[in-house]
Amino acid sequence: MNHNQKFIAQFTRESSIHSSGYLGLFGFKTMKKEFWKDVKGYEGYYQVSNLGRVKSLKRKQTFSDGRIFTIKERILKPVMNNYDYYGIGLHKECETRNFQIHQLVAICFLNHKPNGNKMVVNHINFNRVDNRLSNLEIITNRENTNQKHRKSSSKYVGVHWNKARKKWRARITVNGEEKHLGTFTNELDASKAYQDELRLL
Repeated sequence: MNHNQKFIAQFTRESSIHSSGYLGLFGFKTMKKEFWKDVKGYEGYYQVSNLGRVKSLKRKQTFSDGRIFTIKERILKPVMNNYDYYGIGLHKECETRNFQIHQLVAICFLNHKPNGNKMVVNHINFNRVDNRLSNLEIITNRENTNQKHRKSSSKYVGVHWNKARKKWRARITVNGEEKHLGTFTNELDASKAYQDELRLL
Protein backbone atom coordinates (compact mmCIF):
# COMPACT_ATOMS: atom_id res chain seq x y z
CA MET A 1 0.00 0.00 0.00
CA ASN A 2 1.52 3.32 -1.08
CA HIS A 3 1.41 6.66 0.77
CA ASN A 4 -1.71 7.90 -1.02
CA GLN A 5 -3.57 4.64 -0.45
CA LYS A 6 -2.76 4.74 3.27
CA PHE A 7 -3.90 8.34 3.41
CA ILE A 8 -7.18 7.53 1.65
CA ALA A 9 -7.86 4.57 3.93
CA GLN A 10 -7.24 6.70 6.99
CA PHE A 11 -9.45 9.48 5.64
CA THR A 12 -12.29 7.05 5.01
CA ARG A 13 -12.14 5.72 8.59
CA GLU A 14 -12.07 9.11 10.26
CA SER A 15 -15.00 11.47 10.18
CA SER A 16 -15.74 12.48 13.77
CA ILE A 17 -15.28 15.80 15.54
CA HIS A 18 -13.68 15.77 18.99
CA SER A 19 -13.81 18.46 21.64
CA SER A 20 -10.04 18.81 21.42
CA GLY A 21 -10.09 19.01 17.64
CA TYR A 22 -10.41 16.84 14.56
CA LEU A 23 -9.10 13.30 14.47
CA GLY A 24 -6.55 14.13 11.84
CA LEU A 25 -6.21 12.81 8.36
CA PHE A 26 -2.84 11.30 9.23
CA GLY A 27 -4.09 9.37 12.26
CA PHE A 28 -3.44 11.86 15.05
CA LYS A 29 -5.53 14.57 16.63
CA THR A 30 -4.93 18.05 15.33
CA MET A 31 -5.69 20.90 17.72
CA LYS A 32 -7.28 22.87 14.92
CA LYS A 33 -11.02 23.14 15.16
CA GLU A 34 -13.20 22.55 12.16
CA PHE A 35 -14.78 25.64 10.64
CA TRP A 36 -17.43 25.57 7.96
CA LYS A 37 -18.24 28.03 5.18
CA ASP A 38 -21.03 28.06 2.62
CA VAL A 39 -20.05 26.87 -0.83
CA LYS A 40 -20.46 29.88 -3.11
CA GLY A 41 -23.50 29.44 -5.30
CA TYR A 42 -24.80 26.68 -3.03
CA GLU A 43 -25.63 28.66 0.12
CA GLY A 44 -28.12 26.72 2.24
CA TYR A 45 -27.25 23.54 0.36
CA TYR A 46 -23.60 22.70 1.02
CA GLN A 47 -20.67 23.77 3.17
CA VAL A 48 -16.96 23.03 3.07
CA SER A 49 -14.60 23.00 6.06
CA ASN A 50 -11.02 24.08 6.67
CA LEU A 51 -10.20 20.38 7.07
CA GLY A 52 -11.28 19.59 3.53
CA ARG A 53 -14.64 17.99 4.23
CA VAL A 54 -17.91 18.80 2.47
CA LYS A 55 -21.35 18.42 3.98
CA SER A 56 -24.88 18.59 2.71
CA LEU A 57 -27.05 20.80 4.92
CA LYS A 58 -30.41 19.94 6.41
CA ARG A 59 -33.14 21.39 4.22
CA LYS A 60 -36.58 20.74 2.81
CA GLN A 61 -37.08 19.84 -0.80
CA THR A 62 -40.42 20.10 -2.58
CA PHE A 63 -41.17 17.69 -5.40
CA SER A 64 -43.21 18.60 -8.48
CA ASP A 65 -46.23 16.77 -7.08
CA GLY A 66 -46.17 18.91 -3.93
CA ARG A 67 -44.60 16.38 -1.59
CA ILE A 68 -42.05 17.80 0.85
CA PHE A 69 -38.96 15.80 1.72
CA THR A 70 -36.51 16.64 4.49
CA ILE A 71 -32.85 16.14 3.61
CA LYS A 72 -30.73 15.36 6.66
CA GLU A 73 -27.35 16.97 7.25
CA ARG A 74 -24.51 14.61 6.40
CA ILE A 75 -20.85 14.52 5.49
CA LEU A 76 -20.38 13.67 1.84
CA LYS A 77 -18.01 10.94 0.76
CA PRO A 78 -15.55 12.19 -1.86
CA VAL A 79 -14.66 10.28 -5.00
CA MET A 80 -11.19 10.19 -6.50
CA ASN A 81 -11.00 11.32 -10.12
CA ASN A 82 -8.61 10.25 -12.85
CA TYR A 83 -6.04 12.82 -11.74
CA ASP A 84 -5.87 11.48 -8.15
CA TYR A 85 -7.80 14.44 -6.73
CA TYR A 86 -10.84 14.12 -4.50
CA GLY A 87 -14.01 15.35 -6.16
CA ILE A 88 -17.61 15.82 -5.12
CA GLY A 89 -20.91 16.31 -6.95
CA LEU A 90 -23.14 19.16 -5.76
CA HIS A 91 -26.81 19.10 -6.69
CA LYS A 92 -29.09 22.12 -6.98
CA GLU A 93 -32.26 22.76 -8.96
CA CYS A 94 -32.09 19.49 -10.89
CA GLU A 95 -28.50 20.12 -11.92
CA THR A 96 -25.36 18.39 -10.66
CA ARG A 97 -21.91 19.94 -10.98
CA ASN A 98 -18.66 18.23 -10.10
CA PHE A 99 -15.97 20.06 -8.13
CA GLN A 100 -12.52 19.19 -6.89
CA ILE A 101 -12.49 19.56 -3.12
CA HIS A 102 -9.21 21.48 -2.94
CA GLN A 103 -10.76 24.01 -5.31
CA LEU A 104 -13.80 24.43 -3.03
CA VAL A 105 -11.59 24.95 0.04
CA ALA A 106 -9.47 27.52 -1.80
CA ILE A 107 -12.50 29.38 -3.16
CA CYS A 108 -14.21 29.60 0.21
CA PHE A 109 -11.23 30.19 2.50
CA LEU A 110 -8.52 31.72 0.26
CA ASN A 111 -10.84 33.74 -1.98
CA HIS A 112 -9.49 31.87 -4.99
CA LYS A 113 -11.08 32.78 -8.29
CA PRO A 114 -10.59 30.02 -10.85
CA ASN A 115 -9.16 31.55 -14.02
CA GLY A 116 -7.98 28.69 -16.16
CA ASN A 117 -4.27 28.02 -15.78
CA LYS A 118 -3.19 31.48 -14.62
CA MET A 119 -3.43 30.93 -10.86
CA VAL A 120 -3.80 27.41 -9.47
CA VAL A 121 -4.24 25.66 -6.12
CA ASN A 122 -1.15 23.78 -4.95
CA HIS A 123 -0.89 21.07 -2.30
CA ILE A 124 2.05 22.18 -0.15
CA ASN A 125 2.99 18.69 1.02
CA PHE A 126 2.50 17.32 -2.53
CA ASN A 127 -0.25 14.94 -1.37
CA ARG A 128 -3.24 15.50 -3.64
CA VAL A 129 -5.74 13.99 -1.22
CA ASP A 130 -4.75 16.20 1.73
CA ASN A 131 -7.21 19.06 1.23
CA ARG A 132 -6.79 20.81 4.58
CA LEU A 133 -6.66 24.58 4.32
CA SER A 134 -3.21 24.61 5.95
CA ASN A 135 -1.93 22.45 3.08
CA LEU A 136 -3.19 24.66 0.24
CA GLU A 137 -1.73 27.74 -1.42
CA ILE A 138 -2.47 29.82 -4.51
CA ILE A 139 0.45 30.01 -6.93
CA THR A 140 1.01 30.69 -10.62
CA ASN A 141 0.75 27.84 -13.07
CA ARG A 142 4.41 28.42 -13.91
CA GLU A 143 5.43 27.90 -10.28
CA ASN A 144 3.24 24.81 -10.04
CA THR A 145 4.61 23.29 -13.25
CA ASN A 146 8.25 23.89 -12.44
CA GLN A 147 8.41 22.86 -8.79
CA LYS A 148 11.45 20.70 -8.11
CA HIS A 149 9.74 18.88 -5.25
CA ARG A 150 8.34 16.55 -7.87
CA LYS A 151 10.21 13.30 -8.29
CA SER A 152 12.60 13.81 -11.16
CA SER A 153 15.60 12.06 -12.63
CA SER A 154 17.31 15.45 -13.08
CA LYS A 155 18.37 18.15 -10.69
CA TYR A 156 17.31 20.76 -13.26
CA VAL A 157 13.82 22.15 -13.82
CA GLY A 158 12.20 21.03 -17.07
CA VAL A 159 14.63 18.15 -17.62
CA HIS A 160 14.22 14.40 -17.22
CA TRP A 161 15.98 11.23 -18.36
CA ASN A 162 14.40 9.49 -21.34
CA LYS A 163 15.04 5.79 -20.78
CA ALA A 164 14.02 4.76 -24.29
CA ARG A 165 16.48 7.10 -26.02
CA LYS A 166 18.98 7.13 -23.18
CA LYS A 167 19.22 10.89 -23.39
CA TRP A 168 18.12 13.92 -21.40
CA ARG A 169 14.84 15.43 -22.53
CA ALA A 170 13.87 19.08 -22.09
CA ARG A 171 10.28 20.26 -22.08
CA ILE A 172 8.28 23.26 -20.93
CA THR A 173 4.59 23.76 -20.16
CA VAL A 174 2.92 26.98 -21.28
CA ASN A 175 -0.77 27.67 -20.69
CA GLY A 176 -1.37 24.02 -19.95
CA GLU A 177 0.30 22.79 -23.16
CA GLU A 178 3.57 20.88 -23.11
CA LYS A 179 6.28 21.79 -25.61
CA HIS A 180 9.14 19.40 -26.42
CA LEU A 181 12.50 21.20 -26.58
CA GLY A 182 14.68 18.32 -27.68
CA THR A 183 16.81 15.48 -26.36
CA PHE A 184 20.42 15.92 -25.29
CA THR A 185 23.40 13.78 -24.39
CA ASN A 186 24.44 16.32 -21.76
CA GLU A 187 22.08 17.13 -18.89
CA LEU A 188 23.33 20.71 -18.70
CA ASP A 189 22.58 21.28 -22.39
CA ALA A 190 19.00 20.17 -21.80
CA SER A 191 18.71 22.62 -18.93
CA LYS A 192 20.10 25.41 -21.11
CA ALA A 193 17.45 24.68 -23.76
CA TYR A 194 14.77 25.00 -21.09
CA GLN A 195 16.18 28.26 -19.71
CA ASP A 196 16.53 29.75 -23.21
CA GLU A 197 12.89 28.94 -23.96
CA LEU A 198 11.81 30.32 -20.59
CA ARG A 199 13.42 33.68 -21.37
CA LEU A 200 11.31 33.95 -24.52
CA LEU A 201 8.03 33.83 -22.62
